[in-house]
Amino acid sequence: MDVTAHQDDGVHAHEYRWALPSVLLGDAREGGRVRRSTRDWIVDTLMFLLACGLTVLSLPEIQNAPAPLQTAEQILGALSCAAVWLRRRWPVGLAVVTMLFSSYLELPGGASVVALFTVAVHRPFKISGPVALFSLVTLAPYVLLRPRTELDRGWTAALGVALVLTVLAWGIVVRARRQVIWSLRQQAEVAADEARRSERERIAREMHDVLAHRVSMLSLHAGALEFRPDAPTEEIARAASAIRNNAHLALQDLREVIGVLRAVRPGDQDEGEEPVPERPQPTLADLPKLAGECRLAGMDVRLTLGVEDAPEGLGRNLYRIVQEALTNARKHAGGAPVAVTVAGRRGKGVSVEVRNPLRARHGLRIPGAGAGLIGLTERAELAGGRLEHGPTPEGEFLVRAWLPWPAKTTREDA
Repeated sequence: MDVTAHQDDGVHAHEYRWALPSVLLGDAREGGRVRRSTRDWIVDTLMFLLACGLTVLSLPEIQNAPAPLQTAEQILGALSCAAVWLRRRWPVGLAVVTMLFSSYLELPGGASVVALFTVAVHRPFKISGPVALFSLVTLAPYVLLRPRTELDRGWTAALGVALVLTVLAWGIVVRARRQVIWSLRQQAEVAADEARRSERERIAREMHDVLAHRVSMLSLHAGALEFRPDAPTEEIARAASAIRNNAHLALQDLREVIGVLRAVRPGDQDEGEEPVPERPQPTLADLPKLAGECRLAGMDVRLTLGVEDAPEGLGRNLYRIVQEALTNARKHAGGAPVAVTVAGRRGKGVSVEVRNPLRARHGLRIPGAGAGLIGLTERAELAGGRLEHGPTPEGEFLVRAWLPWPAKTTREDA
């Protein structure tokens, strides 16, 4: 359905999304500017031809009428058909005028039928109902004055009432269908917006968790070189290699995130541009490797891993929580020992604790805004778990999280 297909009474294309509810409810302004879409032109042309066709079918009814009446019929019938092109701008006014004409004349009846249908489609029943009632009222003079016998009057009245009610019901059905379609489209747009927002938030969390880890590793190795310029050549070479490797990984992670944000699909990328590869997401089995990287950077990480073979989704969330907690420990308590404990089982859930002293053993501290802990809390809540963090009475900083592990692994968990 064209987004401009059902504009009415001054609704511009760029205002369609917000103005459509008022149009459907019949609150649009009479006489406003109309901008027709291609579909509108087709529909209006068909309505004009319908009015002309009904007028032509009524021509035999005026053959025996006096010449002045025939002339009046032809002029007003032609004007009524031409006025059908104004049905979007003045639907109610067009309906009232053509109904008044058809209260005695034959030829304006076709335009009257089209006008009633237009009002039923574009106005609520509180407006279309009285207009239809007015049409039935104007039917009375026609029934009393035009037919020549009582039998003709009865058939004419019955046919007229049936025609008015049929056209009104048809228009109401069309209007209801448009309302349902518009409502479904709005729901789909809201759902799509919500999905895009959730995806952006997910990407932002991934970007923060991954890049913060890499950048903090860079800062740690660079700080070590700054504080120990007289270190052995082997140590300096090892630190420089770690800086280079982490910078390379950070660029690779950033490239992947940008690729996701751009939603590059095969065939959409620029000529000569390579598609962004997707690396496997980390799982719980990668925690020992993460702890090893931190130890190479000079951290004292003590990992106790009491869970094996966790679902992929659960393992990824646990990995990101531990990764961010280690990043925070590296920023605020560099050189202090960090204890990481992961325990749990299927059907009971998994808990992870990361503990480290509140104060660093050396003066190097990396600035942070605290957004990582907020992101971890959101991640845990989205997974159906919970996360708490803060200082303990023992002088440590604790990050504790619990995530559910259902007894049966669903496809989403996998």
